[in-house]
Formats: sequence, C-alpha cells, structure tokens
Amino acid sequence: MAETFDVVVIGAGPTGENAGARAAAGGLKVALVEHELLGGECSYWACMPSKALLHPGETIKEPLKAEAVLKHRDKMVSGYDDKSQVKWAEGAKLTVVRGRGKLTGPRKVTVEGKDGKVRELEARRAVVIATGSKPRMPDIQGLKDSRPWDNREGTGSKAVPGRLVVLGGGVEAVELAQAWRELGSEVTLVQRGPRLLTRFEPFVGEQVAQALRDTGVRVFLETQATKVQRSGEGKGEYTVTLSNRDTLRADALLVAMGRTARTDDVGVDTVGLKPGASIEVDDQLRAKGVDGGWLYACGDVNGRNLLTHMGKYQARLVGDVILGKPAKAWADTKATPQVVFTHPQVASVGHTEEQARKAGVPVKTVQYRVIVGATFTGPGVGEMLHAATIAVAGEVPLDTLWHAVPSYPTMSEVWLRLLEAYGL
Repeated sequence: MAETFDVVVIGAGPTGENAGARAAAGGLKVALVEHELLGGECSYWACMPSKALLHPGETIKEPLKAEAVLKHRDKMVSGYDDKSQVKWAEGAKLTVVRGRGKLTGPRKVTVEGKDGKVRELEARRAVVIATGSKPRMPDIQGLKDSRPWDNREGTGSKAVPGRLVVLGGGVEAVELAQAWRELGSEVTLVQRGPRLLTRFEPFVGEQVAQALRDTGVRVFLETQATKVQRSGEGKGEYTVTLSNRDTLRADALLVAMGRTARTDDVGVDTVGLKPGASIEVDDQLRAKGVDGGWLYACGDVNGRNLLTHMGKYQARLVGDVILGKPAKAWADTKATPQVVFTHPQVASVGHTEEQARKAGVPVKTVQYRVIVGATFTGPGVGEMLHAATIAVAGEVPLDTLWHAVPSYPTMSEVWLRLLEAYGL
C-alpha cells in the first residue's frame, strides 16, 4: 500500500529542502525524496566547492599550496557526506526517503532505492518537483565520447591538471578557469561569443577577461571548438580543434556551456508534460497544463531563474502557497541579485542598461527616478549588493536614497558618489 503524505518533494537540494521545510513548519506531513546527497548540486559540486577553490586566491598573497586548497574544498563539502543535512531535515520534521523519485500519475510517486526496492508514495495536497538542472553537452564532434569534465569534476578534481581547456564564457567557466590557474594549471578558455559574461554589462566581460589574461589564462573570443579527440581509449590527452584552426592539447577539458532542466527521468510524461524540458509554471509555481493545481516546480527545473538563492526564494513561496497563503513570485524576474566570485568580483541586480531599454524602461530620465539595475566590479563588492537589491525590489526613489546616509569609512559611501554623479 502507498504511504500517504500531505506533500511529496522530489529533489533534496537547497530548493527542495526549503520547500519541504516551509510546508512542514506549517504542520503538514512531508516526504523529501533524494537519490544522491541531501543538499544537492550547489552544496557538493557547484556553489560551495567553487567558492572554496576561489577564495584563497583572493585573500592569500603568497603562492597557493594546491594541496591545502583542495583539502579546504573537501572540508567545505563535508567530505561529500550528507549526515549533517539528514540531521537537519529530520529536525525540520521531514521524512527522508532515499531513492530515485518518479511521478506515476496524479499525486503519485514511486521511489526506487539503490537496492532495487520500490516505495509508493501518495500526496494528499501537492507534489513538488525540485530536481534542478544538469550540464548541457553541446553537439561537438567527439566531445561526448571524450568524457570531459562538467561542473562536478571541475569543482571536485583531486589533483590540479597540468593543462586545462575550458569551453564556455559564463559564470562557471570564468570562475573555474581562474581558480585552477591560481592553483598552477595552464588554462585556456574558449568562448564562442565576442565577450565573456554576456548577461552582465559589457564592461564586466572586458574586465574579467583582462583579469584572466593578467593571471596567465589564454582567452579565445569568437572561437568555437569544432572537434575533440582523446588518446588512450578516452583516458589520455585531449586534442581540441578550434574554428580558428588552432589546436589545443590538454590533460583536462571542462565543458561549461549552460544547463538544462533535469526532467527526463522524473515521470512528467505521466501527467502530460514533456520529459527533458523545463516545467512551465505560473507565478505561484504551479505547473501549467496539469489539472487540479497539485503539481509545483521550483528552482532550476522550471527555467525561470537558474540561481540557488532564487530557487530557495521560490521554495519558500511554494510552501506558503501549499499552506493556503496568498503569495506570488516576482523577485525572480525583477530583482535578481548575483555575484560572480572572480577577482575582481562582479555583483549585479536587476536590469542591465540594454535589458532595461529592451523592456521599455526609460533609463536615466527625470520622470523615472528609481534604480532598475546596478552592477559593480571590484574586491568584495558582493557585500554591497543587498543595498542595491533592496532599492530595486522596493522601487526606492533616488530622492529617498539620498537620505540613506552610509557610515564613514565604509565601501557603502560609493552610493553617495553614484547619486552625485546622477546630479543629486
């Protein structure tokens, strides 16, 4: 017989954990299903380990000892052990169910454990899919067969590669290119577009590219990998052929060219949705096209905003909606903060100037005297970002911000300089 819960959450990364905890805090009986480590991608193979690799390079001026940095990385991911996460989940009154969760129909989930045993779960109120995303593997000749690194190997390698080629120009690509270069690897970054970090203001990509070059990273722009070969039956040296006819040789190849929703094996087809595609949701995170309003999707899996903190935001909102509270998501489309932990750091929230103009927002006009976006680069600028996030989310008028007096001497005084530059 099926075990019955009020809510079944499939996926126990930061998003799933928060959705489940929010619902459980409201008195509901919640099952949290996970087939890998509780804490998910961000905790073990993305955000946390990548920052552990980068942080020493920002704070330590002497040559980095790779062994010590990798040991620090392992500590930050708890040795890839989730005992503490399980303890937290149980303390939050969540029932942890180990195994691969899959929808089998409305409000029904089967969970297959590593031992092959199957548990059947049924949700009285809601099922929440929070299975996240997985790396996108571009269609490049020989790439898949060469077994390149993705973010898991890119953050979790036990040794520093002598030569590393990075394909991509986004956050993951630039962070890991810089991290491994500072640990002693010879790094080459290949970006198919004309600049790095294209979702940010143009000056951001220019500054980060120069910073990478200054540390010894070779940066190719407007260049693509057209063919990849690997010697030794897929275990040896990589040979990467580029569109500019150059040939690169490497001991490791990292592919960081985007991510796709992890819905190919979650059983969404049993409720009329397309496997492998993002689950389209409304502003209450309910899956569109599913009758009854019982299926929710939050975090990377819905494609709205692929950032951990925004997934957690959506998760808290989902918990409230399931509990019957009036709530709608909007910060994930309007006031999204993001920090890139390169040196220099990049901190951004809201629109870029180009995005604002495309959205029809009158930029730098007297009639619209509120901040719709802000971008900073420099040491530690991530710590300044929340003030900008509050200004964007709250639509705070510039005339009011003028009276928000920063303490002296702090970095926040830059806000006075910005307001003065505007003309106040």
